[in-house]
This record gives sequence, structure tokens and C-alpha cells, in this order.
Amino acid sequence: MSCQEAIREALRQEMLRDEAVFLMGEDIGKHGGAFGVTRTLFDQFGPERVRDTPISENTIVGAATGAALVGMRPVAEIMFVDFSGLALDQIANQAAKLRLMTGGQAKVPWVVRMAQGGGAGKSIAAQHSQSLEVWYAHIPGLKVVLPSTPYDAMGLLKASIRDDNPVVFLEHKLLYSFKGWVPEEEFVLPLGKCDVKRTGADVTIIASGYMVWLAMLAARTVEAEGISVEVVDVRTISPLDEETIGESARKTGRVVVVAEPCRSYGPTGEWAMVVMEQAFKYLRAPIVRLAGRHTPVPFAQNLCTGLWPETGDLVAAIRRVLSSEF
Repeated sequence: MSCQEAIREALRQEMLRDEAVFLMGEDIGKHGGAFGVTRTLFDQFGPERVRDTPISENTIVGAATGAALVGMRPVAEIMFVDFSGLALDQIANQAAKLRLMTGGQAKVPWVVRMAQGGGAGKSIAAQHSQSLEVWYAHIPGLKVVLPSTPYDAMGLLKASIRDDNPVVFLEHKLLYSFKGWVPEEEFVLPLGKCDVKRTGADVTIIASGYMVWLAMLAARTVEAEGISVEVVDVRTISPLDEETIGESARKTGRVVVVAEPCRSYGPTGEWAMVVMEQAFKYLRAPIVRLAGRHTPVPFAQNLCTGLWPETGDLVAAIRRVLSSEF
């Protein structure tokens, strides 16, 4: 099953399970959304539960917040995370704060799904290629999810829909077509927990989203050299599972952190600081950090080379951290 199919199936199952769940967004009905994720759901559930909206992100999230306040569980789609700035007041100042501002009397159980990430194989340039999980991870009251596999996408989306807090659910565009195993039986994955995708003894790679796949490729590449790499997938960006990160860092003593967002004030700095706080006395070498360059994404494909970390960069980082000592 692909990530696209896993997300669609999670939506279908939750809509069958709970009549309060409904979908809303631009062209999500007959068209199936910008990336075809909601295709066939309109035919199954009809226009009342798969609602096309105007091209107004502020309106989409505002309506979702209102619906959530009166007992519904809306799943809203914003085509690209780049457009979510238009809804930032509704997300950050309304939905994220209302439960705390009312002493728990009100809750906002919505999910906002957004595609993000660069390197989609075509020129979609600066306004359709950003990775903005840090925007939302910085806001108290929001949960932020970034799955890397079909299994994670299905289990985490179902958990997000059932959660009584607003959840920003980010989907990397490159991963929609990636396929993987998904169990036939019912399952839900907990929010706020990292997943150790690969166990190892020599080096820890902490990664999220598409970078998890590159980390796995790099780990297999150096395995032929006798290097054992552990890969920790930060599949929930917020709340952050510091315990699992610290445990892996203490185990290997050498850490590489990698994420797609810009290096400056990005998730890699946060993860590195968690390692320092949780495992400093166990570290045998300085942490190596890889991230996107601090620049808008260009339209020209040839200018995108080197904009984000690649497998070769991770292989070099593994060798670098192994050759370093304090």
C-alpha cells in the first residue's frame, strides 16, 4: 500500500467509525484533492461529509475550528503547507489556544492535513516546496505529525483524528507514492513517540519524513563496511519524544541529526540540544548536523542540487562522526 492509499484508507475507516468525522478542503470532492488522496471518498460518503470549499485557507480552518467546537471532528486539507500562513491566526491564535483559555471546557479536535517538502521531481519553486513543521511545533496547544511510511501514515492519522487536540498532519509530497506494509487488522499508533526504524550500535541517525528513507539507505550503504547504524524516526514532531532520542544517543555515543527544513532554527538544532541534555556524558564525538540550505527553493531544477541533504551526505556524515573524538 502506498502512503497516499494509506491516508485515504485511514480517512475512510474513521468516517465509517464515527459520523462526526468529515472532510473539507479545496477540490477534495470529485477531483480528489491536489494529490488525489481523497479520491473515491466523495462517491462513498457524499457532499455532506466530503465538502469542497472556496479557495480560502483562513475560511477552511476557521470553519473547521467552529465545527470542532460543537462536537464534530473535521479533517481539513490545505493543498500546500506554504499556503497555511493565510490561516495562521485560526491555527495559532484560535484552535491551539481555546482549550487552555477555557480551562478545558472547550476542545478543538480537528486535523489539518498539508502537503510539504521539496524535491518533488518537477519545478514547483519557492511557494510550493517548503517544510514548515517548526512553525507549528513552536506553538503550545498544537500536535504536529510527519509520517515517513504507509504504516505510520495510517496509524498516526487515525490517532490524530481521535485526539481531542488540534493536530497538524504533514505529508511529504515525495512519499505519496512510496509503498510499504500495512496490517489488515485495526491499529492506531500513539502520538508523541519516536520509532526506531533500524537498530544499531555505532551511530545514531535522528531523522524525520523523507529524510528517514535516506537515512535507511545510508545505513545499508555503510553496513558493508561493518558500521552499525541506528535510525530514529521523529514521526511526531510535537510533542517530542526526548526519552527515545536520549536512549539511542546514550547507546551509540555518536549522533547525526538530519531534517529537510532550513538549518537555522530548524528541528535539527532542537534534536541536537535534546541529545546534549539527555546524553552529553555518553557522547564520544561532536554531533553532526545536516539540513536544508537557508534559501528559497528555486524554480530551475539544476539550482536545486545540494539544496537538501542526500544519501551521500549522510554516508559522509556517518564516516565523519566515527572518525571524530572529543
